[in-house]
Amino acid sequence: MSSARLVSFLLGLLAAVLALVAAFAITSLVLIIAGDPVGEVWGEILTFPEQRNLANIINNATVLYLSGLAVAVAFKMNLFNIGVDGQYRIAAFVAAVVAGEAWLPGYLNTALAILAAVLVGAAWAGIAGLLRATRGVSEVISTIMLNFISTSVVAYFLRKAAVREEGSNTLGTREIPEGSRIPSFSIGDGPGTEIYGFIFIAVAAGFAYWFVLNKTRFGFNLRATGQSTTAAVASGISVKRMTIGAMLISGGVAGLVGLPILFGDSYSYGSTFQSGLGFAGIAIALLGRNHPIGIALGALLFAFLDEQSNPLQILVGVSPDIVAITQGVIVLTVVISYELVRRFGVRLEQQQVAKADKPVDEPKEVTA
Repeated sequence: MSSARLVSFLLGLLAAVLALVAAFAITSLVLIIAGDPVGEVWGEILTFPEQRNLANIINNATVLYLSGLAVAVAFKMNLFNIGVDGQYRIAAFVAAVVAGEAWLPGYLNTALAILAAVLVGAAWAGIAGLLRATRGVSEVISTIMLNFISTSVVAYFLRKAAVREEGSNTLGTREIPEGSRIPSFSIGDGPGTEIYGFIFIAVAAGFAYWFVLNKTRFGFNLRATGQSTTAAVASGISVKRMTIGAMLISGGVAGLVGLPILFGDSYSYGSTFQSGLGFAGIAIALLGRNHPIGIALGALLFAFLDEQSNPLQILVGVSPDIVAITQGVIVLTVVISYELVRRFGVRLEQQQVAKADKPVDEPKEVTA
């Protein structure tokens, strides 16, 4: 590893450590002000999870990782895709309907449903991309509006496609056939220790994200346009095309967000399907600095905090909402610490350049 890369890595590590330490201190201050036992709260949260809790953490992190990837694609283009929540909902609903109809046998049916989810998610995000590229409409505003529209659209069609169970008021699509479900694997002996098999697809999505951004012409154009539209235009890159393409890919990845739950747990889309996953992806993408490994670590951290907060009310008498405060503080401190470290890095680089450009004293002539 070159010295420049080593310095960059150490500065990034320093920023993450500063952010976590600051978040820990601020959250502890909130606990002290509220009169809650600081030591007991952190002792419970930082306890190593049991196998069942560990499985829940990994499963939740898989979903959050895909959400973070979807947001990160747009971030690379300097776009703010707040619509991941609506995109994954409508995509998961379509995937559930397609898989429930079982038009194809076995895993061909699974592949068809996944493809349908990706296409629907891409198309829904593409609306915002098209509006931004052709009419200059802010993707923040359009994706927020599309979130509300998708919620209403799914609720409307869910009543049309739902199969109501006897003695239950819960609405849901037809269950996915057993042969089309993605099998889980266990990390322990007891119940509840199964890991979603979809985790391998999530890993593949992360690798594809890294490969496309760093090893392809499209990825270079995407990053270049995100850093400077003026330079991109001067290089012959179509900003409109890259804007639409980035939103399509972001929406396509967002279409995968609900599928680990659909194919590994619920096997149908209903009124109780998990919500709010898209907004968590924004924080995780910021925390991971849009890097696939950083996003994975951020997803694991958020999933760990969520899981460990569950017994706080019973065992310590503290509301688990303290974890939501911690997560929000982490995001804020990450943004601030990375900016401080970035400025320090720029100053360090300027000092090195100035030292390199400093003229060397010429040797004096020796007279006989």
